[in-house]
Amino acid sequence: MSTSTPLRTISASAACTIGLALISTTAMAHPGHGQEVAGNMFAAGLLHPLTGFDHLLAMLAVGMWAALTHNNVRQAIWTPLSFLALLLAGALAGIAGISLPAVEPMIMASLFVLGLLLASRISLPNWAGVALVGFFAVFHGLAHGAELPVGVSATAFIAGFMLSTLALHVTGLAGGFALKQHGQWLIRFAGAGIAAYGIVLFTSAA
Repeated sequence: MSTSTPLRTISASAACTIGLALISTTAMAHPGHGQEVAGNMFAAGLLHPLTGFDHLLAMLAVGMWAALTHNNVRQAIWTPLSFLALLLAGALAGIAGISLPAVEPMIMASLFVLGLLLASRISLPNWAGVALVGFFAVFHGLAHGAELPVGVSATAFIAGFMLSTLALHVTGLAGGFALKQHGQWLIRFAGAGIAAYGIVLFTSAA
């Protein structure tokens, strides 16, 4: 049996997924964030990264770029793990009331930078890649923590968005490894789209 059919199927499925993710109906950075889901804070946290294209695309991009620039999962996994760890740290800081300047612009910048890295297939030293995504993750985490509804327990909310983020990273990793040999055009297209979305957010916020 020819392997071209499965490869075409993978590429087509990935193209549909990425295409749908890139379609935005709003220029807002965080559409729908901060809303509870029928009082279920775990569900609210689970949906939180999925209701704003800034978070969703950044987390997919981290996984895809890690896959693109490493030979196997064992090597690539450290990049998304860095993002997860610093995302949690940032979220806890946000919940504690700690703030940093330019949180939203840095989230927009993360889309632009990660998109360019994908589109250009730039590979950084491991420590630099881990530090870069970790740096951006702090700002994503601060946004998550700051948007936690007042007066509710943070534990379930954090568990939800951490699990959702992990799922997005795994999806990005799987898509990146599936496409790096036979779908480079799609990865470049996705990277260009993510970078362009970051620019759109910048210009709409200006």
